[in-house]
Amino acid sequence: MSVNKVILIGNVGKDPDVRYLENNVRVANFPLATTERGYTMSNGTQVPDRTEWHTIVVWRGLAEVAEKYVRKGARVYIEGKIKSRTYEDKMGNRRYITEIYAEDMQILTRPQIQDGQQPAQNQQQYGANQYSAPAAQTFAQPAMPTAQPVEQPAAEPVAQPFIGAPTGMDDDLPF
Repeated sequence: MSVNKVILIGNVGKDPDVRYLENNVRVANFPLATTERGYTMSNGTQVPDRTEWHTIVVWRGLAEVAEKYVRKGARVYIEGKIKSRTYEDKMGNRRYITEIYAEDMQILTRPQIQDGQQPAQNQQQYGANQYSAPAAQTFAQPAMPTAQPVEQPAAEPVAQPFIGAPTGMDDDLPF
C-alpha cells in the first residue's frame, strides 16, 4: 500500500493562469508559497525563514473557482497529490517539473469586492464534488405562528450528573 497526499497552507504568488481545453474543460495553475519560520539555535546561530514554492494545478470546477476567487496574496489551504513529469524545452533540454494536483481547496482569506459583487464567506471550501461558486443568497425563514404559553404542572427537580467531589469533602476512594 502507498499514499500520495499533500496538505499545504500558503500564500498565492500570482493570479491563476487559466486555460480552456477541449469540451470547455478548464485547467488553472498558480504558485503557492509556504514558509517555515526562522529560529535561533542554542549556540546563538540565526536560521532564517525558508520559503518553498509549489506549483498548484486545479481542474474543471476547482479551476473555475480559482479563476473567480483566488488572487495574488490570498491564503489558501490545498489538499492533493504530488505529480512529476518531464518535457523537452525549445533547446532540446530535458526538464523536470513537480506539481501539486489539488483535489480540495479552501480559501482562508476574505475575497476582495470586485465588479460590484458581494464578498463571499470568510472561508470557502471547494473539493472534488464541491466546485460550484458560492451563491450570495439569503433565505428568509417563514414566520412562525406565536404560540400561547401552556401552563405546565410543577415538576420535581431532576438529579444532575455528579462531576467531581464537592468542595470540602475528602476523597475516600482507594485509588
